[in-house]
Amino acid sequence: MLDVLNVPNVLTLLRLLAIPVFLILLVDFRYREALGVFVAAGVTDALDGAIARLTHTKTTLGAYLDPAADKLLLMSAFVALAFLQQVPGWLVVIVLSRDVMLVVGYFLLFTMTQHAMEVRPSVAGKLSTFLQLSAVAVVLVSRVYPRTVPPVAQTALFLATGVVTASAGLQYMVRGLLWLQRQDDTHEAGH
Repeated sequence: MLDVLNVPNVLTLLRLLAIPVFLILLVDFRYREALGVFVAAGVTDALDGAIARLTHTKTTLGAYLDPAADKLLLMSAFVALAFLQQVPGWLVVIVLSRDVMLVVGYFLLFTMTQHAMEVRPSVAGKLSTFLQLSAVAVVLVSRVYPRTVPPVAQTALFLATGVVTASAGLQYMVRGLLWLQRQDDTHEAGH
């Protein structure tokens, strides 16, 4: 139990607990406080990974909990910002579709093969997460400090986020199908 409650995992749990606070602040139009919570969540995300690597305290729980916390924060932020008409609906659909597709795809692969596919983020996946975080942060900053982000820059960021997120989703889909093909080839070779 002590291994599970290490500092990186506690930081990740704090990030999960910050999500409802962040959403309450957003729907109350308290953008400054929401931005503070969002930045604090980002800091804990950077810290938990760095601490886990430096102290060699990586856990299986942390390996699943950390990306889940990131996805829940981003998905809830995009949905809330869409309801507040701060991000375009098409971008929210791309972000949510990719994440739902990944979870469902992983579940289907496991169900079909009874083997867990190793989940490794790709460069495109990491870039899409960075762009999604940037898009949310830019929207919040533009609400707290009007006229600091030109609309054309925000639109360009939204477009880049959508393209990279969709590309990463397709890359993960191809990776899953290739993995499934290798599982089938291994199974057939065994018979």
